[in-house]
Amino acid sequence: MKPKRELIRVVKSPEKRDENDSLVSGGEITLDLTGKAAGRGAYVCKNPECFQKARKARRFERSLSCKIPEEVYERMSEELSKSE
Repeated sequence: MKPKRELIRVVKSPEKRDENDSLVSGGEITLDLTGKAAGRGAYVCKNPECFQKARKARRFERSLSCKIPEEVYERMSEELSKSE
């Protein structure tokens, strides 16, 4: 357990649908370094090792209730290493 300020938020943006109930946008998974992005979030510590453990155990997929593609994990890992 750590304070929120010491953690990084992984967020799934809200889905937007048109009048025919077709998906228009949303559902994207990104790192929220500010902690203020709209959507469902999951938190992980800033340590890349913690991120890899959470990735391996599929904790983000369980928290965000969706399948996360490998390229999204790679992009998040790159963002995490840049933020340090």
